[in-house]
Amino acid sequence: MQGYFITFFTQQSREHEGMPIATWIVEAARAIGVRGATLFSGREGFGHDGRFHSDNFFDLDDPPVQVALALTGEECDALLTRCAESNLRVFYTRSEIEFGFTSDG
Repeated sequence: MQGYFITFFTQQSREHEGMPIATWIVEAARAIGVRGATLFSGREGFGHDGRFHSDNFFDLDDPPVQVALALTGEECDALLTRCAESNLRVFYTRSEIEFGFTSDG
């Protein structure tokens, strides 16, 4: 199957409509019928503003979070439309991919 691999990048404490952005994205994907999403918690990084984000015990400064999804073209369009309609501002990457299962079982 042809589609897209899309990754959203945010921080643990950022919220949208009263919930963490990563959770909002996962719920929005579920609502449009996406088959799955994976949430990754990062150890450290820095954002477009140059601020350092970490989960280090001595530097609990809003660790980075990623939401990754393999989507059909229609699912990708629907999810990005939902984000735009909700005025969600979050950085993402999108790459064309081939995806599927290794067997029917």
